[in-house]
Amino acid sequence: MTIFYEHVLIARQDLSTAQAEELCDHFVATLEENGGHLVGKESWGLQKMAYRIKKNRKGHYFLLKTDSAPAAVQEMERLMRLHEDVLRVLTVRVKSHSDQPSPMMQKQTESHSKSSA
Repeated sequence: MTIFYEHVLIARQDLSTAQAEELCDHFVATLEENGGHLVGKESWGLQKMAYRIKKNRKGHYFLLKTDSAPAAVQEMERLMRLHEDVLRVLTVRVKSHSDQPSPMMQKQTESHSKSSA
């Protein structure tokens, strides 16, 4: 039985963008090894956080949309929580995945279109 999930991952600010992408891909590979499926991935970039987490003021944010069994999600979350480069993880079960970009990506697209106009 597959269930739809959305995961938000925050990685440390001192990672390069490429390293943060590799870290995210590592967790996706773990999910897929356990029978999960990645539906979509968004990189929200380096964002300022509302408060410090482990002495970090910024973090690399990622949104992962997945279809998987609960056991695959539990294993991926376990590895995320153990990894020293991961600051926070939030997993939410959703009824379905939207084809539209997330509100964070819509906000970034609007700010880019305003600055170029």
